[in-house]
Amino acid sequence: MILYRALMLLAWPVLAWRAARRGHLAARMGREVWPRGAVWVHGASNGEVTSARALIAALTGPVVVTCNNPTARAMVAGWALPHVTATLAPFDLPWVVARVMRQAPSALVVVENELWPERILTAARTVPVLVVGARMSARSARRWARVPLIRRMLAALTFVSAQDQASADRLVDLGLPPARLGPVAVLKAAVPPDPRPLPDAPAPRDRTLLAASTHEGEEALILDAFAAQSQFGWLILAPRHPARGAEVAALAAARGLVVTRRSVGDPPGGQVHVADTLGEMGLWYRMAAATLIGGTFAPVGGHTPYEPAAFGSAILHGPEVANFAQVFADLDAGGGAVAVTPDTLAPLLDLLDPAATAETARALLPDTGAADRVIRIVAGTV
Repeated sequence: MILYRALMLLAWPVLAWRAARRGHLAARMGREVWPRGAVWVHGASNGEVTSARALIAALTGPVVVTCNNPTARAMVAGWALPHVTATLAPFDLPWVVARVMRQAPSALVVVENELWPERILTAARTVPVLVVGARMSARSARRWARVPLIRRMLAALTFVSAQDQASADRLVDLGLPPARLGPVAVLKAAVPPDPRPLPDAPAPRDRTLLAASTHEGEEALILDAFAAQSQFGWLILAPRHPARGAEVAALAAARGLVVTRRSVGDPPGGQVHVADTLGEMGLWYRMAAATLIGGTFAPVGGHTPYEPAAFGSAILHGPEVANFAQVFADLDAGGGAVAVTPDTLAPLLDLLDPAATAETARALLPDTGAADRVIRIVAGTV
């Protein structure tokens, strides 16, 4: 712990300078006021926090969600959950974490891999610390095994639910008491319903295609494929980073397509609707018969297939699926998803049977029962 604190102290001036430049210093230094007695939920970024949305919604009383970037914070705020406050995560420094703990959070819930020693060990002195959706790859386990601090951290945890049995076994090998293990569950499989009314659309669902959470370089090939196929008459294009909305709209306009943009107040329309907002993906999944998963044509490993499947939208994806490799492999093998390349995307869009593919995906993906059990355990503990 001494070495870790020394390294964090060395990094602190640079971290503080960067936070000050971006206007985030108060949050990063733990100076923002939290509701007293709130459950503190921390996830790194969009994907991690989204995976915990059903859990966050199930918690009673105030909840403070912290994350490592403003995009994720804005996304949580966009959910408009009345009991939830979103902010940036405090630095993992002794006096900063102590300042946060003086606001008396009732528990700390960590999502996936955010094992910050100062945060975990300080919180564990007074409140339960729970980890949900824990992942521990073989490579990460080898690295952590060289850090004695890991045993102390894992021993301080109240409850851990791993995403898979291999991760659970590695966590026990690293020092997690087996009695602290909960059900193995994919938290992303628990997708809360979206009761909001759908906006009017220029095309019926069976003629609507969604490109979800796209990254730079993906939109151009998606737009070209959309223009070359005939099954879908309307494309909803939702960039992973909404700040790229103008750039994405310009790509569509340059191809002669009629474009509307959500962020500037345009109603859904045109041939392409750029959904450059946060917190509205549930709407787009419900409006689209098929979803092309973003991040699968860019070197980022792909985004979740669970949400489109939960909303009955057929899944297509590119070759970059490292983040959900086994899930996509199972879906592809069983006919619950369609693997495409830039060259095959347009013809496969024309051949797709969206309803049948979506129904198969729901049957193949993990039962939400385990995730629901984890949510009940966490809600009952905090």
